[in-house]
Amino acid sequence: MVVTDTDVSPQELFEISLDIDAHVSSMQKSSERAIAGTTSGTIGLGETVTWRARHFGIWFTMTSKITELDKPSRFVDQQVRGPFKTFVHEHRFESVGGGCRMTDTITVGSPIFGRLAERMVLVPYLRRLITRRNRHLIAELA
Repeated sequence: MVVTDTDVSPQELFEISLDIDAHVSSMQKSSERAIAGTTSGTIGLGETVTWRARHFGIWFTMTSKITELDKPSRFVDQQVRGPFKTFVHEHRFESVGGGCRMTDTITVGSPIFGRLAERMVLVPYLRRLITRRNRHLIAELA
């Protein structure tokens, strides 16, 4: 779980979190790009996007679908095709003071790594990736 507090409104953060172009911009380090499905603009409920990115020096392709959307407080994207046994990313947005608390919860299962390796390598890597993404999105709104 990654918790991010900001003075940005929940509505603004919710909207930019569904923006494919903002996501691509935040993931330049992994050369991530949208190659199929919704490849630009805002993704919506039931829509998919196929990502191509390099992580751990290996190219991955993963298709995610927005499976739940409760504007402006929550949405869930879930892998429907790709490298993981399970990959579910829940995004929550709540008003806190004059800003927002964004909580990212990822449920992941790897077909390659065992549970120990997931906890020692994959989960910390994903936390850093999400933290970097969130900082980038907030900076875009500033």
